[in-house]
Amino acid sequence: MNSTTRTTAPKKRLSTSLRDDQPEGTNQASKNQDRDSQTSSTSSNTVSAAAPTSPISQPRPSRSMVVGTIFGPRRGHVWFCVQHDRLSSKPTLLLELSILTNQLVKEMRGGHVRIALECDKSELGSCPLRSVPVWTMCCNGRKLGFAAKRKASERVRSLLKTMQSTTVGAGVIPGGFGSPGSEEVIYMRANYEHVVGNGDSESFHLINPDEYPGQEFSMFLIRSTNGNFF
Repeated sequence: MNSTTRTTAPKKRLSTSLRDDQPEGTNQASKNQDRDSQTSSTSSNTVSAAAPTSPISQPRPSRSMVVGTIFGPRRGHVWFCVQHDRLSSKPTLLLELSILTNQLVKEMRGGHVRIALECDKSELGSCPLRSVPVWTMCCNGRKLGFAAKRKASERVRSLLKTMQSTTVGAGVIPGGFGSPGSEEVIYMRANYEHVVGNGDSESFHLINPDEYPGQEFSMFLIRSTNGNFF
């Protein structure tokens, strides 16, 4: 009983203090006014509570899964290829990176590789992001030259065809690009989460198979203003 009294007491004190100076004859009118005021207040609070849910929210990044393949001759440049699926003969994105294959292998031994490719918005602002011809490249925080967009040559398509049976995994292809005396090619294929932030940013994030945890690899394509990303 005491507990009930303590719970309701604040309401009574508040109500009394608001009507201390009012004559008895106005009590009923005051009550009616009070109810109207409470209804108005409740309505106002409902509108206020609803306000944050109205429009101005940033669009969510779109996410999808693609097949990504890193490959290259042992002493040559690394290539990064994106396909909708492993049977696609035409890559949706093909980049040649200035980093050497054996150098990337060393970076990957640390378990984490983050490659950021940047272009200047003032020069290439109207160009679709995947059509940018040349990028400035940074690997794990260090500038390492450039990356260039490539078209899939017959040799590259032949190489991808050789890897069609590989869903996820790494290996070596003897004879590499198929020309006489060509060096063997190292490759690593995996599923990647593809994230499109907006028209000026995309990224690809390696999805680790359950049996091979621990390797992190991300590729970012970023169009920035005045080259201020790095």
